[in-house]
Amino acid sequence: MTKLWISVDMEGISGLPDYTYVNSSEFNYETGRRIMTMEANSIIQAAFDYGVDDIVVNDSHSKMNNILIEEIHPEARLISGDVKPMSMVQGLDDQVDLAAFIGYHARAGKKGVMSHSMTFGVRNFWINDQVVGELGFNAYVAGFYDVPVILVAGDDCVAEEAETLIPGITTCIVKRALSRSSQETLSPAKATELIREKTLDALGQKSIEPLKPPKKPTLRVEFTNYGEAEWAALIPQVTIEPGTTIVKYEANTIIDAYQAMVAMTELAMKTKFC
Repeated sequence: MTKLWISVDMEGISGLPDYTYVNSSEFNYETGRRIMTMEANSIIQAAFDYGVDDIVVNDSHSKMNNILIEEIHPEARLISGDVKPMSMVQGLDDQVDLAAFIGYHARAGKKGVMSHSMTFGVRNFWINDQVVGELGFNAYVAGFYDVPVILVAGDDCVAEEAETLIPGITTCIVKRALSRSSQETLSPAKATELIREKTLDALGQKSIEPLKPPKKPTLRVEFTNYGEAEWAALIPQVTIEPGTTIVKYEANTIIDAYQAMVAMTELAMKTKFC
């Protein structure tokens, strides 16, 4: 029996160039939700056709209630809503065999459609000396459970990021970044067709090694201003590096580091700008 766990973000979905498609208060959001659900269904159907027995989908964008439950594949299970203890990696554990990331985007500071790392307040994440974004951090969590990430779908920039971090991974480029808020994109119909093809390729290829995290990792988070770092440093055992907006946390495991990161970024968003 094979269990596939899928994390679906939104910024890397085909046809979505800017935040009017991924913010629930904006006029293009419902279009974004429909296309996001289409792409999720494409990988689900391809995986079932290949012979995967069990599929869990984690809605991983914003408040994590974007995928249209009435339109999701009836045989898949959906994790949705906020707050989740493990956020984008909720449901990923040692019972999972394979993982896939759909609708993903490049990390903060890099070219890519709507590139960022969790929130606008983050400039960088480091695990020890390795700089990571959402893709890398989530892949480390998968590696903690010995789960390989076999497929990443999104724009060309996140594909390059994935190939650098995870040798042999299958990438699916559904759009190319012209700037942070413009794209050359496949139509949703063509994108879902490509996702299906790449899913079958990923499932049929030789085994990919999980991205193993370091033991007792050091998490460092660079924020955009000192007030955000101050809020993050309210967490016990989190300290601010003198003269910077970087906070540091010595974790027991990557799971501890991930939950600390989620708490830090949520606290940092309480900063009021004037």
